Amino acid sequence: MHQGRHASPVVTNISLPKAGVDGRLGELNFSALLFLTHIDLSFNSLHGEIPAVIASLLPVLSYLHLSHNWLHGQIPCNMLSGPLPQEFAYLTNLTWLSLANNSFTGALPSDVCKGENLIVFHVAANMFTGPIPRSLETCTSLMSVVLQSNQITGDISNFGPYPHLFYANFARNNVRGHLSKSWASSINLTFFSVEENMITGSLPPEFLNLVKLEVLLLSTNNLTGEIPPELSKLPNLYQLSLSSNQFSGNIPPEFGQMSELRYLDLSVNKLSGSIPQELGNCTKLESLMVNHNNLSGDLPTTIGSMVNLQVVLDVSNNKLTGELPTQLGNLMMLEVLNISHNEFSGFIPSSFGSMASLSTLDVSYNDLEGPLPSGRLFHNASIIWFLHNKGLCGTLSGLPICSSSSIIKYHKARVHSLVLLISITVCVVIVLAFFSVVMILQKMKRPPVVMITNTRDVLSVWNFDGKLVFEDITGATEKFSDRYIIGSGGYSTVYKAQLQGERLVAVKKLHQTEEKISDEKRFLSEIEVLTTIRHRSIVKLYGYCSHPRYKFLVYDYIDRGNLHGILENEELAKELDWQKRVTMARDVAQAIYYLHHECNPPIIHRDIKSNNILLDAAFKAYVSDFGIARILKPDSSNWSELAGTYGYIAPELSYTSVVTTKCDVYSFGVVALEIVMGRYPRELQTFASIGEHHELAVEDMLDQRPSSPTTVEQEEIAQLVEVAFSCLKTSPRSRPEMQEVYMKLSHHYPSYASATPSHAVTLEVVDEV
Repeated sequence: MHQGRHASPVVTNISLPKAGVDGRLGELNFSALLFLTHIDLSFNSLHGEIPAVIASLLPVLSYLHLSHNWLHGQIPCNMLSGPLPQEFAYLTNLTWLSLANNSFTGALPSDVCKGENLIVFHVAANMFTGPIPRSLETCTSLMSVVLQSNQITGDISNFGPYPHLFYANFARNNVRGHLSKSWASSINLTFFSVEENMITGSLPPEFLNLVKLEVLLLSTNNLTGEIPPELSKLPNLYQLSLSSNQFSGNIPPEFGQMSELRYLDLSVNKLSGSIPQELGNCTKLESLMVNHNNLSGDLPTTIGSMVNLQVVLDVSNNKLTGELPTQLGNLMMLEVLNISHNEFSGFIPSSFGSMASLSTLDVSYNDLEGPLPSGRLFHNASIIWFLHNKGLCGTLSGLPICSSSSIIKYHKARVHSLVLLISITVCVVIVLAFFSVVMILQKMKRPPVVMITNTRDVLSVWNFDGKLVFEDITGATEKFSDRYIIGSGGYSTVYKAQLQGERLVAVKKLHQTEEKISDEKRFLSEIEVLTTIRHRSIVKLYGYCSHPRYKFLVYDYIDRGNLHGILENEELAKELDWQKRVTMARDVAQAIYYLHHECNPPIIHRDIKSNNILLDAAFKAYVSDFGIARILKPDSSNWSELAGTYGYIAPELSYTSVVTTKCDVYSFGVVALEIVMGRYPRELQTFASIGEHHELAVEDMLDQRPSSPTTVEQEEIAQLVEVAFSCLKTSPRSRPEMQEVYMKLSHHYPSYASATPSHAVTLEVVDEV
């Protein structure tokens, strides 16, 4: 029976604008909302008591999100900072529960997944004790479970498999058990962490089945046995941490096949043998730690090929011998090098003096001798870095002055090595000399470089000497000549520059405008954001220059430019096939999800658009341009002036100045449709949720330039369109969070709010008058 036209609506969903409400929760009227299934109160400034009437809603509630508030009153029957109420046992229809970052104590409800509907279970950063809920053991509906930073106990040996689970974080608890094959059968896992627990046993080689795994964090447990070489077959592994365990045996040479690996930590174990030469093939590594083991032999020269090593190279506290390879001097981006507590002999290579990014070099407790290399680092180094060696000398306070015999011996060793090198590679030297002459002649044609006498505030790039890199960048671009421009906008111009060591970077130089305060604000905003975050799908900032004549930022160079330009290029658009497009949308969603949900405090980009999505040679997507990004600091206002790009700005910003994460969600929806349609979706002006509609099949929306999608790709595209339209809803309250967006795009799982199967998605267009 249909309700009358003027009948009161049945309210099933209540959601407060993120970061936009300040007040007492008791002021909200829940008394008439007896059919509520969805309550989202997260990311606000609510405080006071939660109305007791919510207790009566628990049997039908399917979504409850209370995190990131200032609530300190009572939850029905109990205190918010105390145990959860008994009524939580009635939540058999629950699909989504987030209680993270509170002060809850006591045990978790054992039957939280009794109804087999639970998708998300986030209770991180509380003080929960007791066992992991029994029902989670076989909760096959789970997609994301986060229990980290509590005092939870229990055995995870028999958990799973979970067909939909992609994010599992049990870190920093008192969990025990072993990593069973059932975990290895949860084939959709992309993130798995059990750090700082009491896990025992070995690491099963069956983990090679987790082909989607990107992050594996197992540090600080009691794992034993050898590290399975099968891990090298994980094609997407980005971060691997096995530190502080009892692993023995060798470092698998097969690890050299891990082309996507960025962070490898095998420290504090019982590993023996040598460091395999094959590790030099991991050219994307940014951090390598193998310290505190029983490794022996020489330090491989191939490590000098890891030109992206930036964070740390730590081989300390082992039994390594031989001379330090001069090739380490190729690590121009490296900031921390620790080779202490080994048995290295000979001299510190002179090439170390050219490692301009190096801020820490610890060579203590070895058998090194001779003078310290020349270079900025060695002028102001700590004496502690060089203690307990055979005979290091130099002008550094605390070291003996080098005698003439020490200097002669040092130079003789250098000459001997040079003669040997020339005798073996004379032909190569001749060729290199020829090209060197050509480069010198070309350099002589360049205009003189601007000299800066005061460099203290000039540049902060890779910890380089400011004057050196400033001159390198201005020289490489011929003082920002137009011939090096690869992009421009109203705020800045982007140049391509090739620095010393053949490294390519993108240099974004700010325009000199009359809006100096606004320009400076954008400049500082981008620095503040990008120096505090690190994500594989966010462009990397190497440094910046702030000088009265020049203000610029230095980024990693991304080969193909921005998405907008590629979609406008007929040939490149054909090459951008459907699998690449779906993957690209997923990369962008993951980056925004990281900004909103994994950064603390959250970060809002505010200018998500196709011009700010960069693509590399493999069409991998990177989010760029954080000039108007906003950090949601809890002690500051979230009001802001209108900012962003017309056509991508959320509609609510035309009548409110409250910045929320839902603004980025709307912009992502526009970009998602742009990826599918191959152009900006001008039809946005006619999309609406009321009025007369007719349905337009997804196939009619598709960009016709790439090859027709396969059946599987059709389903993925339909799902992407469905997600896009959920992001484009006029009311920000009705839009999903980026967490849900990313989860759905990653695993084709129906959303809690949608009963429409993905293959039935249609585009609704309002008939034009």
